[in-house]
Amino acid sequence: MAQFDTIRTAAGARAAQIDEGLRAHMNKVYGTMSVGMLITFAAAWAIAGMAVSSVPTEYQISANTYLTQFGATLFTSPLKWVIMFAPLAFVFGFGAAINRLSAAAAQLVFYTFAAVMGISISWIFLVFTGQSIIQVFLITSIAFAGLSLYGYTTKKDLSAMGTFLIMGVIGLIVASVVNIFIASSAIAFAVSVLGVLIFAGLTAYDTQNIKTTYLQMAHSGDQEWLGKAAIMGALSLYLDFINMFMFLLQLFGNRE
Repeated sequence: MAQFDTIRTAAGARAAQIDEGLRAHMNKVYGTMSVGMLITFAAAWAIAGMAVSSVPTEYQISANTYLTQFGATLFTSPLKWVIMFAPLAFVFGFGAAINRLSAAAAQLVFYTFAAVMGISISWIFLVFTGQSIIQVFLITSIAFAGLSLYGYTTKKDLSAMGTFLIMGVIGLIVASVVNIFIASSAIAFAVSVLGVLIFAGLTAYDTQNIKTTYLQMAHSGDQEWLGKAAIMGALSLYLDFINMFMFLLQLFGNRE
């Protein structure tokens, strides 16, 4: 009996240790993601500020606003294609290189990626009103928090959603690229609606996946691997948030 009580006490202590480790792991995931978000929006705001001027130039974008030479180079030259697709290339490269990077290097790469993403989406400050950007950001934050909390707490296994949602993302990318050339408002609306739904599902799925992965690997004690897992988890949730925000902005943002 004494031996059983000892085993039960040890098991309870181990469970408590894993729970504490999980909380610390999730805090690191959300903290890293939050810093990345701040970097993204700071970079986007700074680039947008350098891109516009009240002094008349060749490129007028509203009644009293004009693109500077820097803005024209960024948004009207072939460089715009590099900026548009750079984040996608960054994600694939990061995923391929993560096993060769240290946790510290992976975190630095993630923050660099967040800055690149900021440059890529800086055009939103030229197209949408500042008030609508803030409103949609708050809506996205509330929705993201609720969906992530659901993914963390639900007892339902969401793993079956994964393949379906990833295929949906691939379909969105293809449709978005095609619509760059045909400029169909109907396709743009459908892509935005489906995008919100798909990345809402991915938010819950990715949160549960981050939690499950930690619980499966916590016994290994490999802090370097767990550190990189937290950064990859932050990247997944960051992409879910950014994409949900951008699709909601397309649907509900007020244009300049």
